[in-house]
Amino acid sequence: MLKITPGESQNKVKPRSLAIMDLGSGTFRLVVYEYEPGLSFHLADELREPVALGEGLSRGRISPQALERGKKALRAFADFLRAVAPDEVRILATSAIRDSENGREILEEALALGLSPKLLSGEEEARLGVLAVANALPLEEALVVDQGGGSAQVSRMQGRRFLWGRALPLGALRLTEGFLASDPPARAEVRALVQAVMAHLEALPLEPGVPVVGLGGNVRAVARLHQKRRGYPLDFVHGYYLPREGVEELYEDVLSLSLKARSELPGLQQDRARTLPATLVLLRTLLRHTRAPGLWLSGMGIREGALFQHLLPSPHLLPDPRAFAVENLFRRYPFRADHRERVKALALALYRGLSPLHGYGPEEERLLLEAAHLHDIGMHLGYHEHHKHGAYLVLSEPLLGTPHREQVFLALLVRYHRRGEPSLGGYRNLMARGDGKRLWRLAALLRLAEMLERTRSGRVKGVRVELGERVRLTLEAEEDPWVERLEAEKQGGLFQEAFGLPLEVVWGR
Repeated sequence: MLKITPGESQNKVKPRSLAIMDLGSGTFRLVVYEYEPGLSFHLADELREPVALGEGLSRGRISPQALERGKKALRAFADFLRAVAPDEVRILATSAIRDSENGREILEEALALGLSPKLLSGEEEARLGVLAVANALPLEEALVVDQGGGSAQVSRMQGRRFLWGRALPLGALRLTEGFLASDPPARAEVRALVQAVMAHLEALPLEPGVPVVGLGGNVRAVARLHQKRRGYPLDFVHGYYLPREGVEELYEDVLSLSLKARSELPGLQQDRARTLPATLVLLRTLLRHTRAPGLWLSGMGIREGALFQHLLPSPHLLPDPRAFAVENLFRRYPFRADHRERVKALALALYRGLSPLHGYGPEEERLLLEAAHLHDIGMHLGYHEHHKHGAYLVLSEPLLGTPHREQVFLALLVRYHRRGEPSLGGYRNLMARGDGKRLWRLAALLRLAEMLERTRSGRVKGVRVELGERVRLTLEAEEDPWVERLEAEKQGGLFQEAFGLPLEVVWGR
C-alpha cells in the first residue's frame, strides 16, 4: 500500500517527466506530467489538435483529409517531444485507428517519426478509464461511460476495480456521420439513432442503481453548457453532477439548433458543435435506460489512467485520493512543515476540546485539518494577502476525490485563517444547510491555532480547553508566550460570534 509521509523532503525522490500522446478519434492530445513516483504529480504542458480522425469511420475508412490532419498533428507532436525530451513517452492509439481499414497509416507515420505507438484494444481503453475514475472521484461503484469520437467504452467499476468493459461503435463523430445528416438533425434521424444506441445498451449486463460517470470531451462539453445555464460558480467540470433533467432540457434545446447556432453556444469549443447532438442522444438514452437520476463528470480519462500506472505500483490505486490531493497541493506550494504540524495539532486540540459546543463529527474534523495542512500555501504568491492567494490555489483545479462543496469549504477556511469575517459569498448555492455557522466555527478554530503558533517557534506546546460561562484556553509553555497569547485574545470577537461564549486565554506550565 502506498504510504505518503506528510512533510517528506521533496529531494528524496527524483522528479520525472512523462509525456502521453492520446491519438483520439476526435482530438489528438499531447500532455506532459511532472511527477514524483508514489508522491505527487502535476500537468506541466498540453497540446491539442482537433483532427477529427474518425471522419469516414462510419464507412469503415478514415477519409484522406482526416489522415492528413492526423499526420500533420503527429509531426508537430514529434517535434515538440524532440525539443522537450521528457524522461518517458507513451503513445495511445484508440478507436479510429483500431477500427478502420486504413488506420495503420497513422501508426506507420508515427513509426517513421521515431515514435512507438501502442494500439489499445477496446478493453484496455476501458480499463484505463476506470482506473482514472477510481483515483479521481469518491465512488466505490460506477458505470463508466467514456465517449470518444469513434467509440464509447462502457465499463463496470466494482470496489474501485475494473469488472468488465465493452467498446461500442457509439463515438460522437461516428454516430453523427452515420445517422445525423440533416442540419439541424431530423426527427426520423434522431429516432433511428436512439434505436441503434438502445440495441447496444440492451446487450450489456447493466444494473439499476449504480452511479453513472461520464468521460470524454463531448460529455464534458454538455456539462459546461449546463453549468453556464445555472451560473455555476466553479469553472471546472470534474466532479460535477449533471442531473437527468438537465440532460433532457439540453437535448430538447440543442437538437433543434443548426450547426451555426450550436457553434455560438457559450463555452463550447467549435469542434464540439458538430457532434454535440449525438452525445446528448447517447446520454439521454443511457440515463433513461438505466433509470439513473444523473451522472457524475470525470475530467480524467485514459491519459490519467496511464499516468497512474507510472505514478503508483500495481494495482495503481491511491489508498485515499483526497488525502493524496491535499498533500499533492502542499508539495507544489510548500511552507515550513514543522509550523504546519503544530497548527494542525493545536487546531485538533481546540476542535476536540470544544466538541460539546459544536457537536460536529469526522467530516468537519477532516476539513479543519486539511485547511491547516494548506493554510500558508499562498505564501508562494506573496506574504500580503496570502490567505486570499491560498484560497485561489485551492480552487485552481479539481482536487482528487473531493466533492465540490468540500473543496469550496476548504478554500474558504484557508481564506479566513488569518483575517476577515467568514462568509460563503458567491458559493452559497453549493453549500449545505448550516454551512454558514460551520464555516464561522471552523475558521475561528483554525485562526486561533494559527495565532497560538504566531512566532512559528513552537513555544506553545499544547492547549487545555475549559468550558463554563466562558471558554478558557490554558496555553502550555515554558514561559509566558506573550505574542501568541495576545494574538489569540484578539480573536475573542470572532470566537464569541461563532460559539456564543466569551474567550479567555491564559498561560500555564
